Amino acid sequence: MTTTTLTRTRAGAAITIAWVLQILCAAMFLFAGGSKLAGQQAMVDTFGQIGLGQWFRYLTGIIEVGSAVMLLVPSLAFFGGAALFVTMIGAVITHLFVVGGSPAPAAVLLVVTATIAYLRRPAA
Repeated sequence: MTTTTLTRTRAGAAITIAWVLQILCAAMFLFAGGSKLAGQQAMVDTFGQIGLGQWFRYLTGIIEVGSAVMLLVPSLAFFGGAALFVTMIGAVITHLFVVGGSPAPAAVLLVVTATIAYLRRPAA
């Protein structure tokens, strides 16, 4: 296998991995953000614990749903992944210091969204 063929194979694998992660993340964040925007009682209670007001639940839901849609548009996937990465940093910190519970799901999503942002970063 030549170097060029190996490079193409790796690039193809990276693109496939990126798409799988993007689709799975988009589904998860559409559901999570939709739950926040719909006013699901668990979300209302959680954001009540945070203490910033329900406007913050709406803002978080809009960021999650909007970023999930961006993950499905190749030219916007980097920005969606980056926005969700920052959002998940906030979620991990919130779980650790404010609402309790396990930060593990948010931490996993943090790693996945960072991976998406890295794989879809603009070419230099």
